[in-house]
Amino acid sequence: MCRKKAGIYVHIPFCSSKCPYCDFFSRKGIKSSYDNYTAVLMDKIRNCSFSLQADTVYFGGGTPGLIGAERLVRILRCIQECFGSGAVEVTAEVNPSKEDIDYCLMLSGGINRLSVGLQSANDRELKLLGRSHDSSAAKKAIQSARNAGFENISLDLMLALPGQTRDELKRSVDFCAENNAKHISAYMLQIEEGTYFYRHRKEMDFPGEEESAEIYEYFCGLMEENGYSHYEISNFCRPGFEGNHNLKYWRDEEYIGFGPSAHSFIDGKRFFTPASMKAFENDEYTDDGEGGGEEEFLMLGLRLSEGISRSRFRDRFGKELPPGFVERARQLQRHGLTRVTEDGVSLTRKGFLVSNDLIAELLLENV
Repeated sequence: MCRKKAGIYVHIPFCSSKCPYCDFFSRKGIKSSYDNYTAVLMDKIRNCSFSLQADTVYFGGGTPGLIGAERLVRILRCIQECFGSGAVEVTAEVNPSKEDIDYCLMLSGGINRLSVGLQSANDRELKLLGRSHDSSAAKKAIQSARNAGFENISLDLMLALPGQTRDELKRSVDFCAENNAKHISAYMLQIEEGTYFYRHRKEMDFPGEEESAEIYEYFCGLMEENGYSHYEISNFCRPGFEGNHNLKYWRDEEYIGFGPSAHSFIDGKRFFTPASMKAFENDEYTDDGEGGGEEEFLMLGLRLSEGISRSRFRDRFGKELPPGFVERARQLQRHGLTRVTEDGVSLTRKGFLVSNDLIAELLLENV
């Protein structure tokens, strides 16, 4: 029996400290709890009722590297036993830090891609963001991973920080290029409720919408000058180094998540584990409704530079793109916000700047 392909997401909820901008589910890392969490996690994986073939695996967090290479490899082997060993991309998030990470063991154990939480190559910004590393530690961590044999390394950057200058942004981009990062994930700083930044938002000089838009456009230009392809609103890569696991989300493909706060999309259903260790241990799930419909497919696909392919839509739903959707896209094309071709519909860089409003307008009527 042929098993359907799906991505596997594993949430590792431990951090050495809580960053002031972060609203992801995490807990203070205590070494004594790592083994217990690993054992519970592997038990959940073994008891999963879905018959799947994993083609991507992503260890996110939290800080997955904090629990050590040996535990991550054990979890990966459990996934391979249950969902096959055919995953072409296995990613683990790590942070540059003083803690030693056995990159050789990670690579030999099957992890072939790293996502490094750089955030900035400027020490002023790193201090503002509450990061425990500086730019020299980041460079050392990347070099250590390279020496171990890792080629596919992604770096995270954060844009629109208080007081961020063009020179600082250029230094971060230059750092990524000089260290031969194959992939860059660049996120506009969002002030999320419940975070330190949210509580102190009135005391901090966060850039406004217009300034943030200028920062984004400037950054996109820098990435293009350095040979990075802008393939998704917040993601850039060297040719052939797109993030395959995250492409599943934007192409509305299936995946299953393990761990507190992890989301899943399987058999047309969306569900997630509440952001609680107790909920995770007790197998509690929250129904998140139906998934995979036409509107969702269009909404997610418009985040990609490739946009909505007419042929992929036809293969998925057995019909052509909705005429109203295409016509609205043609109207917006006159303002340089969309691109309509024989192959499909996509947003321009200018359109990416106002993507939320633009996508809502494109999907104004029921598709």
